Amino acid sequence: MTDPTVAECRAIMARHAKSFSFAARLLAPDVRDETAVVYAYLRRVDDSIDDAPDAERPAALASLRAELDRIYGDGDALDPVPAAFRTIARRRAIPRVYIDELLAGMAMDAEGFVYETDRDLLRYCHRAAGVVGLLMCHVFGIRDDDALVQAAHLGWAMQLTNICRDVAEDWGMGRRYLPAERYRELGVEAPEPAPGPFPAAANLPTRAVIRELLLLADDLYDSGREGLPALPWQASFAVAAAADIYQAIGDRIAAQAFDPTRGRAHVDTRGKVGIAGRSLVQRLRAGADRRPVRIPSRELTFEEAERGWRARRR
Repeated sequence: MTDPTVAECRAIMARHAKSFSFAARLLAPDVRDETAVVYAYLRRVDDSIDDAPDAERPAALASLRAELDRIYGDGDALDPVPAAFRTIARRRAIPRVYIDELLAGMAMDAEGFVYETDRDLLRYCHRAAGVVGLLMCHVFGIRDDDALVQAAHLGWAMQLTNICRDVAEDWGMGRRYLPAERYRELGVEAPEPAPGPFPAAANLPTRAVIRELLLLADDLYDSGREGLPALPWQASFAVAAAADIYQAIGDRIAAQAFDPTRGRAHVDTRGKVGIAGRSLVQRLRAGADRRPVRIPSRELTFEEAERGWRARRR
């Protein structure tokens, strides 16, 4: 990796992921740089689909898959950001399957997947963010492979928070992630995205669905935090701060009565600093695990993470 490429990756992360970028400042410098490279590559994947016209999204996905073949292959020239990611992927033994799953999540968006059940939504959350938590375990190192389940759950929680925050914005893009079965439980049909602002008639049941999904996210945050001791201490602090900041976004959504038309909920810089300070105190109280850190020795599937979730809820 070259210094200009790393600087570019840091700038991409700072520009597009304010909460994540804030938490990444708490990492050791070399790990922070690797994190920035991973984020920049994943952002490239996401933007390649979101920025493409609907008719061109299948071709954009095919191009990303071809690029991934080169990243995990040999010899072919790559642009600076994917080339830097290839360096990290080899150094940290990041499984290709996690990126394949991420692209499968992008395909769900490109194909206009219809979300009927919570399981549909959690599979998407796994592909969009659970695998990010898993591959970051390779960047950070981990003490116990069993904590991979908690890493996936934390990713699910953060993605659920994003989805609940962005309901109106996603509507404008023709997407509804909120499961139809949640609406049916309320005795109404799920609204289907259409041009124009979020419909007033759908506001009340949607607020109820958002509330329930944020309660689900809270349970997933609790599970995710149980895996923090398996990370190196500095990484556990950064991840804890990121989780606490994202969960606080859920609190802001609740303060807006879960109304998707009330504007995009966020935590300002002062709030992030306060949350990070409390996260530090909590991690200090928890103490440090002295077991050695290593790269995970196995891959985790959605089905395994789902089984772990079901076992936890019994």
